[in-house]
Amino acid sequence: MGNIFQCCHTLLNYFKGQDTLAPGGAEQSPLLSSEDSECDSPSLPNSSEDDLLTVSNGITNPVLEPENFLFPDIILSSNPGGEVTLVEPMVCLLVSEEGEEELRVEELGDEGQGRSNREGSDQGCSEVETQTEVETQIGTGVQTQTESQAEVQTQTEALKCFTETVEKEVNTLTNIGVTKEMNDFEKKQKNKMKRINSGTWTGKDSCLCEETSTSINQIIQTELNTSLQKELIADEENVHKLQEGVVTAQESSASAQIDLHPALEPLHEKSKQQNYESESAAVMPTELKAGNMENTDLKNREEDGDTTARQHVLEMAEAMTPVKDEEGAEKKQMTLFLVDRLFLAGPRVKAPSSQAVENPDDDDDLPQPSHDEDRKQPSLQDVVELNETSFTVRILPPGTESFELQVSGQMLVAELHQVLMDHEITCHRTCFSLQLGGITLDRLTELRSIQGIQDRVLIKVVEDSYSVRDVRLHLRHVRDLLRSLDPADAYNGVNGCSLSYLSLYTGKHKDGEIVGKRQASEKVSVDCSPPEYILPGNKELPLHPLQPIKDDWKPLQCLRVLTMSSWNPPPGNRKMHGDLMYINVLTMEDKELNITSSMQGFYLNQSTALNFNPKPAVPKICCHSLVELLSQVSPAFKKNFNVLQRKRVQQHPYEGIAAPFQVFTWIAPHGDHTLDCVRAEETHTSRMGQDEHTAGQSRDWNEELQGCRELPRNSLQERLHRERSIFKTNSGFVAAAAQGAVAVIDGNVMPLNPGEPPHQQMFMWNNLFFSQGVDMSEHYRPLGGNTAAHAAAVCDLRGAEAYMSVDTEGLHTLGTAVVDYRGIRVIAQTIVPGILEKNHEQIVYGSNDNGKTVFTHPRFLELLDKTSKPLRIQRHQVLDHNDRPLELCSGISTVGIFGNDGRPYILDLLRTFPPDLNFQFSETEEISEEVPKECQSLGYPRLHRHSLARLRPELIEAFVQHRYELFVKLVSQELSLAKKDKATSRSEESGCEMTDGDSAACRDDTEFQRRNAILKACKAVGSVSDSCFDIRFNLDVYCPGVRFPSGCIEELQIHKRLLWDAAAFLLLNQIPAVLKDCLDQTVMPMDGATLTSVLHQHGVNVRYLGTILKELDKMEEKGRLCHIKRISTCEVIIRSAKHIFRSFLQDVEPAAFSAAVSHFLNCLLSSSYCFSDSCSDELLPHRRSRRRRSHGSRVSLMAGSAWAKLTSSELWRRIRVEAQEYYHYTIISECIDEVIEKHNLQKISLLREMAIKTGIQVQLREYATESRHKPVFGEEDVVNMFPVVKHLKPTSTDATLLVQEAQQAVQQGLLRDALDMISQALTLFSSVCGVLHEDVCMCLRLLGRLCYVLGENTDALSYQEKAVMNSERIRGIDHPQAIQDYTYLALYCFSGGYHSTSLQLLYRARYLTLLVSGYDHPQVALVDSMLGLILYGLMEYELSLKFLHNAFILTSKYHGIKSLKCAHSHHLLATVYESTGEFRLALQYEKEAFSIYKSQVGEDHNNTKESSEYLKSLTQQAVILQKAINHIYSDTSSTSIPAPKFSTPSLPSVLQQLNLICGIIFIPLSTKELADLRTKLRGKGKVQMEELENLFKQKGLKTTDKALQY
Repeated sequence: MGNIFQCCHTLLNYFKGQDTLAPGGAEQSPLLSSEDSECDSPSLPNSSEDDLLTVSNGITNPVLEPENFLFPDIILSSNPGGEVTLVEPMVCLLVSEEGEEELRVEELGDEGQGRSNREGSDQGCSEVETQTEVETQIGTGVQTQTESQAEVQTQTEALKCFTETVEKEVNTLTNIGVTKEMNDFEKKQKNKMKRINSGTWTGKDSCLCEETSTSINQIIQTELNTSLQKELIADEENVHKLQEGVVTAQESSASAQIDLHPALEPLHEKSKQQNYESESAAVMPTELKAGNMENTDLKNREEDGDTTARQHVLEMAEAMTPVKDEEGAEKKQMTLFLVDRLFLAGPRVKAPSSQAVENPDDDDDLPQPSHDEDRKQPSLQDVVELNETSFTVRILPPGTESFELQVSGQMLVAELHQVLMDHEITCHRTCFSLQLGGITLDRLTELRSIQGIQDRVLIKVVEDSYSVRDVRLHLRHVRDLLRSLDPADAYNGVNGCSLSYLSLYTGKHKDGEIVGKRQASEKVSVDCSPPEYILPGNKELPLHPLQPIKDDWKPLQCLRVLTMSSWNPPPGNRKMHGDLMYINVLTMEDKELNITSSMQGFYLNQSTALNFNPKPAVPKICCHSLVELLSQVSPAFKKNFNVLQRKRVQQHPYEGIAAPFQVFTWIAPHGDHTLDCVRAEETHTSRMGQDEHTAGQSRDWNEELQGCRELPRNSLQERLHRERSIFKTNSGFVAAAAQGAVAVIDGNVMPLNPGEPPHQQMFMWNNLFFSQGVDMSEHYRPLGGNTAAHAAAVCDLRGAEAYMSVDTEGLHTLGTAVVDYRGIRVIAQTIVPGILEKNHEQIVYGSNDNGKTVFTHPRFLELLDKTSKPLRIQRHQVLDHNDRPLELCSGISTVGIFGNDGRPYILDLLRTFPPDLNFQFSETEEISEEVPKECQSLGYPRLHRHSLARLRPELIEAFVQHRYELFVKLVSQELSLAKKDKATSRSEESGCEMTDGDSAACRDDTEFQRRNAILKACKAVGSVSDSCFDIRFNLDVYCPGVRFPSGCIEELQIHKRLLWDAAAFLLLNQIPAVLKDCLDQTVMPMDGATLTSVLHQHGVNVRYLGTILKELDKMEEKGRLCHIKRISTCEVIIRSAKHIFRSFLQDVEPAAFSAAVSHFLNCLLSSSYCFSDSCSDELLPHRRSRRRRSHGSRVSLMAGSAWAKLTSSELWRRIRVEAQEYYHYTIISECIDEVIEKHNLQKISLLREMAIKTGIQVQLREYATESRHKPVFGEEDVVNMFPVVKHLKPTSTDATLLVQEAQQAVQQGLLRDALDMISQALTLFSSVCGVLHEDVCMCLRLLGRLCYVLGENTDALSYQEKAVMNSERIRGIDHPQAIQDYTYLALYCFSGGYHSTSLQLLYRARYLTLLVSGYDHPQVALVDSMLGLILYGLMEYELSLKFLHNAFILTSKYHGIKSLKCAHSHHLLATVYESTGEFRLALQYEKEAFSIYKSQVGEDHNNTKESSEYLKSLTQQAVILQKAINHIYSDTSSTSIPAPKFSTPSLPSVLQQLNLICGIIFIPLSTKELADLRTKLRGKGKVQMEELENLFKQKGLKTTDKALQY
């Protein structure tokens, strides 16, 4: 639909036509009356989707994007489609060597996988992998490759030795202020905001650099001591006041930068500062010299971050537990770990907000917080106070003893009611109230606000009288209890159920502990044998292990039948006696029971199937609960129900909680269809969108969503309540939208305009408006017709996301969801009150007819002007239908109307983002003349099917960031030249004394030079302001039908040039950045979803896949990117097939869906498929002739259908055409089998991708995909089709801010602080979104990682187990994020001594990796390395060698045979061969490792020396072994030959290697080394502080109270 106003206009025209035809008829439809249309438009909650802008009040967070995984960890994302990204670890090393007195800091390129010490060595390992991107992290995880990065990258080529490294790092203290005089100022900023830019180590060590062109990312140092927090926090007040630090940092930063380039002061608003504020901004000018102005701002910020990190290393090291080295010297254990991308929030330079600054020298011109951003940031104290309200209450159910329950003060009484319904003791009760001191508690009251509530207070459960609704709820609850272990609902995708298999590998859970724990003797009886299908070299991958059978998943049968009686409803006379409903039950003893549900409870009556006798049976047994009644009359029910409930309680809580958004599985077994009275009633009562528990009622989604958004948001409690309400209402809206869209497509909803063609029909269901994504009334004809209408739906959803992320008070948007089901796109939206009324006021802002009529309104201009800054939209003028200029603050297609509720609504947000000029709907000479040469050289612009191709918000922010860095550079260069000229003139006039007038003139001249430099830079970068950096885009420049005033021609040319520059930036910067990151393995996609996520992070649309593949083929090292080419090719094929599949289903009759879908899949995955072979099994010759005849006629009927005429060759031809026309990629292969063989694709992976993208569910069985004589898929193999839903994903803004604070804390090495903040964020996320949510999963994963690094293995296991289960429930059991979470859980289990569990988890991870990515992928190398190490530690050498050999082959392929990772693989193989006594092979592999180390890092490097020593040891052992062998075969009786020593693995050393692979290493540092380095750093800092004070004196500044002021 895209244009809801146009749809409503069309609908009204339709009814007007009805009036014309039948003037004397009655009113057309009651649906159009005002009584039925009073529903407001929902203000959708703040969305954290990854394609929202970063300027949205901190709601969108790059770290919260499920697209941001860090190898080997996965970080969650929340963009539509659930994209994720796998990222390679960073390299960071601190090494201590015996006899050295300095802290050694080394860096390693992307190939630098470190090799840990051999057992018994006290040397710290010197290498860990590095993340190889130095890029500005903008907002939603945008990654850019800019000139400034190139400068940083060039600096990495300067290789220094150890001593030079330390000296150079010491020199970087210039901009940080580490002396005592600055400590208070630093702590004030640090404790209030903890803002610091992501710096990089500038010192380079030739011993660790493998590729000199590799960019170096953030280096993070951490430690284990918990007492550090008290040393770093000055006082409690400063810890929690997060907001005040922003202004302080801004003022200090402005003061420090005034003399250089005042316009460069970042004009961040509060919500934008959270990612970019640098605590060292106040002292930037100290390193600025006339000769190096071009690197000033960027370089200084990097060095600030570096020095701060080193400073924290020293502070932490002092607090560590000392250990003894060989000489008895005291050493301290330091932990270094790779920090996930989630922690890397602070870029080096941040483009300022769009705020004019006429005079940067005035304090008054510093950016002030806007009204919309006046929110107070959350403090830890606020969240701690929330947690402190938890207490224990005693619950007293009827007829049993009381029990204790831990509750929170924020819990509503209704929530406590739900908890009791799930509790083991009270689970069978639903109709009850809670009383405290004889007073019934209000269900909507918070517990803490109840008078008399206190710890261990007694709350009574009091039975209430039933109503019909209560009985229905009770039956549904009993049904859920009886089916609590049945996975049928998860297979069918209903009731928020989804699959999880973790408990199969970790064991059952009890008392909140991981029962993956085993006895201490587990090591003795570890079963190491892996399944045959996951062994290296096995190419047959079965599907059944994807969904293994759980022993307790086949629930105990408690009843044979539980259904509604045919005697319902009760007659009038029985209603007068209190009868509500009649129920039939068939017990396991085959006894038929007729039960009456009355107001007092349930009892047996004397009715039979044919006779109605409502009198109670004798003896009369009346129970308030149906479970109690059945337990009394059926011993089998009582026994089985008790066993069932014990198993249910033993389940992990995450397994039974309903997910907020339904998750569908693409494959499921063919299950038996069982009797289910609740399901039957829900299906056949035709409530049609009414609330499932309130028959006859429907929800006003519009008013609910708008009312939630209008809730107060001043305090943390109010914000939590508001966001919780928004989230819950939005979740219900999405579920209703999906249910309604399915009902619409299935034909179960009557259209509002039944006389129109089916594709133009519109529907209203459950107060939601549904329309199809097709062109109605040729509204989209100028934009591309039906194709444009289809794309407009997603563009409109992205626009809603953007405006909801800004969250401007008073501006309202519609609740929106886009549903793709059975090839049809349905748009579900809430209804603006009154929009369906004929006499409703028309639009007052914008245009809904492509510019023919245009309106504006001051109210909308005021509201939209507040959003124009964060959305970077240029306010501009257009001509209306009367040729008068009007102002707009949005795209012209954005429509503004006032609802009957008085709220201003904006609709049709499909042009919220700038157009992508690389894709044009039509060619014009005007456009072709404006195309930059860079775009032309790559074959752009290209024709596209519609004109709604838009730039992604990530690309916009990346481009703005790029321009800001260019702006910084230009201003710096201009001021540098001006200073040089001034210095020259002063030297010439050095003999003359300067008067006061000359000084004033000099200052005026300096001010003029500053303004002139800013003016030139603004003009050069395309800023809309001449006085500050302000990039905005005119959305209507290339919009067809829009006319502009004649006086705007010059301004329009600037706007056009800016759009073309952004298009060229995407081609020249972002696409190469994608390939570079993939080459460096800083991102490592595993399937189409993760590849899409990687592209979106860089702001690249999926339509550029063809260009990416072409650029990939031009790269010299394309062999290392074969997995990227394979995934990209697969994505092009599957997406092209999806486009064809959408039109293919249009001609399929409903009764033939399974046959048509299976036919399409056969054509897609087999080049030799013929329809005549696809007949169902009933057509086989051995069947009876009558059946053959009947089914033969059905087959002939199908064969006559249009869809049945599709052949494999025809489908492949259309796929090739689609790939060429849409993705501009030429597929050379003549058939799918040729492509599969050429690119090493898996047909199962292709099937998985196709099913996920189209909503197909296939049967879980083994498919003979290579068969050429029989169709792969039959009709029975297509089990179901599910809707694919795109929607908004609101979250907690306060929790997001806390996570960002935790990022900064980790960057500074404050792990305890970070742990606390993420724990509090987890509390907030859980409070708002529930425990099954992407953000909760992200927090659990990070808590597990931090706890593991801090040595808290038990907590790490608990958190990571929950993270795995969360990933499986909300992402899918085979999602790449779940795979990565399995890998980390295996590491933590091995560390905790649960070796068998660790192996099983890794076996599961390897199977899923093979299923998703195939056998040839870098992720397989990681899993195989871990498996090989663990098996080696368990002395399973033969199995270990199999996995390590495969890891070695893949590592050599994807990292190069001369890479340090390959050297590490050589060393691991040598170690295993040494343990087996194969000294010759061990020598061979270690020689290769030594050769690589020697050539890559030099002979003086630790690894080279250790490898050399290891070679000597191996040689000696080999000689001893040979002598022993010779002695055995000789006749001599000498006994002087010593026996050879076969090394045995040490589990601690194996764990060290595993940590190394995962980016974690423990390094001992001597006390002397730490003390010496601290002395040097402080001494250097003191000198720099003196220089800084002198500089401030020269510039008219002074230091007061150890802080910089004017």
